[in-house]
Amino acid sequence: MSTAPARADPATRDPRRKPFAWPFTTPLYVGSALNPINSSIVATAMVPIAADLNVPIGSTAVLVSSLYLASAVAQPTAGKLAEALGPRRIFLSGIVLVLLGGAIGGFGQNLAMLTVARVLIGIGTSAAFPCAMVMIRRRAEDAAMDAPPGGVLGGLAIAGMATAAVGPPIGGLLVGAAGWRSAFLVNLPVTAVALVMALRRLPKDPPLDRADRRLRTVADRIDLLGILGFAISMTALVVFLMGLPHPAWIAFAVFVVAAAPTVRWELRRSAPFFDFRGLAANGALARTYLRQALTLLGVYSVMYGMTQWTEAAHGFSEVQAGLLLLPMGAVSALLSHPLARRNLVRGPLLAAALSMLVGSAGIMLLTSTGPAIMIVLVSLVFGVTSAATTVGNQTALYLAAPPDQIGTASGLFRTFGHLGTITSSVIGGIVFRDGASDQGLHSLGLVLVLAGTAVLLLTALDRRLMGRQKHGATDDVPDHPDTPTDTPTDIA
Repeated sequence: MSTAPARADPATRDPRRKPFAWPFTTPLYVGSALNPINSSIVATAMVPIAADLNVPIGSTAVLVSSLYLASAVAQPTAGKLAEALGPRRIFLSGIVLVLLGGAIGGFGQNLAMLTVARVLIGIGTSAAFPCAMVMIRRRAEDAAMDAPPGGVLGGLAIAGMATAAVGPPIGGLLVGAAGWRSAFLVNLPVTAVALVMALRRLPKDPPLDRADRRLRTVADRIDLLGILGFAISMTALVVFLMGLPHPAWIAFAVFVVAAAPTVRWELRRSAPFFDFRGLAANGALARTYLRQALTLLGVYSVMYGMTQWTEAAHGFSEVQAGLLLLPMGAVSALLSHPLARRNLVRGPLLAAALSMLVGSAGIMLLTSTGPAIMIVLVSLVFGVTSAATTVGNQTALYLAAPPDQIGTASGLFRTFGHLGTITSSVIGGIVFRDGASDQGLHSLGLVLVLAGTAVLLLTALDRRLMGRQKHGATDDVPDHPDTPTDTPTDIA
């Protein structure tokens, strides 16, 4: 009787054979989907939470803002930690925090406990995307790949953006069937599966020597003071933005007082957390951040602002309003993967800008007495926007970011996206300050037309997107010897 040869652990096989097989990519996709789903799933639970805990409905807004704030700060921090300490370690740590947050929220008895849960979930889910980008970039280099792994990036695009649109309908179904606690408890089985898969399938990080494990050494490698300064500055800025149209001037003053010395500190360091000089020299990366923020301003304005109008002015229930967004998530998911596989940049970004303009103009034509099919059509158009902007900007990020800083750059990419999301909430509060009326919706559409125009100009006039890129990045990015030299990009 013969015995079969022992099979090697998939995490330790030669990545050149099949570097991005499903055992490697699945936990990365699941982890990356947790942040966008958690950011929107609680939307339909806020009213029952307020009723059950006997608190004003307005006070439950902290459950949304706390996750956004935690994510905006934690995303680049997790990326920096992944670069310094190992992406698998940080990925697993994030999953554990999500498990803890889901349990605290699921059994919480007051708003303070739920807020702590949302902060833990925000920090924990923030680790997945930058860690995934670090692991994908390193595995592609180990496999000597000349082009970005478009199929894998497409999977991340679906996990990172398309899933956000299904958050409200999933939340509506969960809350309707099992109560508001299910919006927290749903994290437990999902993260448990992700944790087991990550432990078994993700490649282990190199061991840290004794010197690297010293707290002072770690603090210096990750630029702890820079992270703290960034965290204080970003927190104050987000608090100020979320207070508009009633400015929280104290928060703005804290932002100025914290930002000034932080910028000075970062400019003096040779390996800063937030590389201002590098970002100023890397115009391609800076424009990618800006495009992402402006486009997500539009996508999330539809996801939240138009949904609010649909419920208040059109009379749809929470579940019905959530279901009207499903076409956006479906179109985004269907388009993301095939677009990403071709490693396109300029074409998808132009499509994102043009579809955002068309969809924004469509918002200005909606009325509370109009047919629901018009809302579905706008949702479909913004599905194109969601897919095209995520794919185009994510590929641009992969190409433009220095290889050794891909984690921090990916985290900042998400941070700018969160700023766009937060700004959409601010604009929604301003245009709907007297109620979710048709006039307020049309004002929102006009703002989005202006934002879409800015995105179109940022793309169409960008000469770096008009020709082939060299050295795996645009011409205004410093050369990196370990970056592929024949990466194809979109010319269309």
